[in-house]
Amino acid sequence: MLGDDEVHVWRATLDKTPSQIQGFLHSLAADEHVRAERFYFERDREHFIAARGVLRAILGSYLHRTPENLSFCYNAHGKPALAGESDDDAIRFNVSHSHAVALFAVTRGREVGIDLEHIRFDVAVAEIAERFFSRREIATLRALPTETQRQAFFRCWTRKEAYIKARGGGLSLPLDQFDVSLAPGEPAAVLSTQGDPSEASRWSLHELTPAPGYVAALAVAGHAWHLTRWQWPEPSQHSV
Repeated sequence: MLGDDEVHVWRATLDKTPSQIQGFLHSLAADEHVRAERFYFERDREHFIAARGVLRAILGSYLHRTPENLSFCYNAHGKPALAGESDDDAIRFNVSHSHAVALFAVTRGREVGIDLEHIRFDVAVAEIAERFFSRREIATLRALPTETQRQAFFRCWTRKEAYIKARGGGLSLPLDQFDVSLAPGEPAAVLSTQGDPSEASRWSLHELTPAPGYVAALAVAGHAWHLTRWQWPEPSQHSV
């Protein structure tokens, strides 16, 4: 069951056996088959198939439908939704995966976004921050000890991505037009937004720790909700 005051986050690993990949493939729609074939590397293709297959299995369990009988639609910026589910209490979801780990956020009647990143050491974090982050975020990042800056960069990036994914507008909302927290020990939050001072107060941010070497964030509309964490396929709680 999924109440309207609940957010469920599922974690799954995407390294699957060939037979599991084939099973997931049979549950995908024609457009998902086309997207899968666009991947150059087989590992990336299999991770995409597994992520979509697990998503269908998870959503099917809430809706009491078989995975292959689910249909998705997409808004103008590519955010997916369940086709035909437009009621105020309809299930909403979001997905993110990096390397072999995936996170799936599921809610009812409220927008949600999730982002997951593997902490990479081949990324020029200072240069990317200067290009995409807000002035406040850049100043905060520069003020941190060098050894904590990379973690803080990915913390900031996932929080910003989760927020824009929850809003569903894609990069029509520039990353430097709002501020999020990023300093170690600072609660996850949208601190301010340009153009609409009340916008930040509409959203909750939550930091997730899905696996060593990963950073993740969850953005949810509103504040009166509680989080439950699951590991797919077993419904046993796991810290994420």
